[in-house]
Amino acid sequence: MRKYKVTLNAAERQELTSIIQKGKHRSQKVLNSLILLNCDEGLCHDKRSKNEDIAKILKVSMRKIDRLKKCFVEQGLEISLNGTKGQRTYEKKADGDFEAHLIALSCGEPPEGFARWSLRLLADKVVELNYVDTISHETIRRVLKKNEIKPWRKQGWVIPPEQSSDFVANMEMVLDVYRQRYKEEFPVVCMDESPKQLIKESRLPIASSPGSLAKYDYEYERCGVCNIFLASEPLAARRFVKITARKTKKDWANFIETIANKYSNAQKITLVMDNLNTHKPGSLYEIFAPEKAKKLWDRFHFVYTPKHGSWLNMAEIELNVLNGQCLNRRIDKLSTIIKECNAWQKHPNNMNAKNKLAIYYKGRSNKIKAALYDTTKLT
Repeated sequence: MRKYKVTLNAAERQELTSIIQKGKHRSQKVLNSLILLNCDEGLCHDKRSKNEDIAKILKVSMRKIDRLKKCFVEQGLEISLNGTKGQRTYEKKADGDFEAHLIALSCGEPPEGFARWSLRLLADKVVELNYVDTISHETIRRVLKKNEIKPWRKQGWVIPPEQSSDFVANMEMVLDVYRQRYKEEFPVVCMDESPKQLIKESRLPIASSPGSLAKYDYEYERCGVCNIFLASEPLAARRFVKITARKTKKDWANFIETIANKYSNAQKITLVMDNLNTHKPGSLYEIFAPEKAKKLWDRFHFVYTPKHGSWLNMAEIELNVLNGQCLNRRIDKLSTIIKECNAWQKHPNNMNAKNKLAIYYKGRSNKIKAALYDTTKLT
């Protein structure tokens, strides 16, 4: 004789059927619903499954089925599906006062001998300062996560000089350039350059295989340095790269001539670049004849980013993408870098992709200016 019998009414049966057929529910709730439906004796005694069959099909133990039937009979459908909340109460150590002390501590200097705060260091320190009697580093982690604080991480940033009117003036000029509408006869081009080491493997790497990563020896051999020139027109999704063996005024002047040839139909090219000592109109006169230098210079309108503010140049972003997608490896020959960069810039994804940051700078320039005004603390 069975001690506990599951007899579902129409409403309960419909609720359990809807749980197993649609919606998003916890797996345990769906499993309990299946067990109760198979144990139901309300409709027909012949349709009820035996506990052995239910346990075999649903991969559960007989003991679990008995416990669920007992819970349904004694406590009802709601508790048998969702369970009961724990009755134990815990003393809350991390109250508002403790959180305030912990945040102030984590934003301060770490102890001597350590570069940054860790969870265990913070847990030991709050106990030492008598904020709490005992606390685990896991509780510290939850408090910091709740307040979005990660003292063990640092973000590299470019901090503008304080009370610098020149910085703000150049920043305004660059942002005004980025707000201009696209005109084919007046393109806005960003130019930047970056050195790249030529590195040769000292030992042959081991290729990757199923279940094993590729292995590279930590030793390498330096084979010199080359220079990467990159020009980008964000609003037209155009970019091109030129690799040179050196980084001189002549190389820059020749790259300026390359840009002019790329935009042969343009009336005036607005060129955004940083304040490198070679990025001057005088470099054109040192390399070319005066007539050619003047003609070439007249094709351009040079716009310089603020000193210590080269991050306003969107070509830096393109260089980071190039390094991450193409040059993030050891390459020992200049010819190989030239070949790889040419293939990268001709790839369809790079030829047709719009630079979303152009839209960002164009639409959010006022917010950028407001933030920088606050940072520079102009009076």
